[in-house]
Amino acid sequence: MWVIRKKSYLVAGHVFSLSMDGEERIWEALDNYEPFLIDGSGKELFSLELVPELDIQDKRELYVSNPEPGEQRIDIHTIEGGYLFELAPLPEMPICGWLKVTSDFSKGCLKTDSSRVFCVNNALMLMYAFRTAGLDTIEIHASCTVCEGKGFLFLGKSGTGKSTHSRLWLKNVPGAWLLNDDNPVIRIMDGVPRVYGTPWSGKTPCYINDDYPVGAVVRINRAPHDAIHRMGLVEGFASLYSSSSGLRALKPIADGLFNTVSSVVQKVPCYMMDCLPDDEAALVCSKEVLGNE
Repeated sequence: MWVIRKKSYLVAGHVFSLSMDGEERIWEALDNYEPFLIDGSGKELFSLELVPELDIQDKRELYVSNPEPGEQRIDIHTIEGGYLFELAPLPEMPICGWLKVTSDFSKGCLKTDSSRVFCVNNALMLMYAFRTAGLDTIEIHASCTVCEGKGFLFLGKSGTGKSTHSRLWLKNVPGAWLLNDDNPVIRIMDGVPRVYGTPWSGKTPCYINDDYPVGAVVRINRAPHDAIHRMGLVEGFASLYSSSSGLRALKPIADGLFNTVSSVVQKVPCYMMDCLPDDEAALVCSKEVLGNE
């Protein structure tokens, strides 16, 4: 018997819900959402339900991913009334999740054959990013540390050392601690960009329901030396925009990302950090962005 249980969550001020069968082992595996659990009050931005079957007709290819080895596969199709996302944990694995969403991303239904936790996490993360894109909110592929009451986001391509640089801050910068290691959220509140912890933190379990003003955005670039410089607005925009999550093939989402990123880079300093994965890199970076001698 398919028995539905529902939980509601609050991330960066946005409420969403998850409904699925009452298998406790699945809910327990989603403990990364527990710090964000609420009693269900508040206007719900979107909902996701796991279902045993999906009616999918006339799908038309919109975006086929080309993931690197070890990365997840997400293909997107248009269907009547919305979109279909096909999910797999690795490029070489068969599709194991089908996410059917309405055109405004307010309602999703997910069917899974396997890897249910992977599918739920990615379905919620995708719906969150796309649904909030026009609400002064951007989900960022970054590692974020907090120091002196501000959040510092480290961006970069996979393998360039975002997480390593955060760890070097924790080791070398007094008072620094990790807020999120993969997908923090920036939301502009009362004109101030703030960075929020989320239930999505990649391979590092770091699920903290807290937020801080953004102190700086730093793009990490692997180099044979340690040096940092502040970027101009155009360079800063390109850096942050390229690290934000969103379906740019859809104009409302692309416009939302553009507007939010534009506002952030006008209010927050953006830097390029050429560095080795060494202690000196954290010292050079922190001295510049914290303004400490």
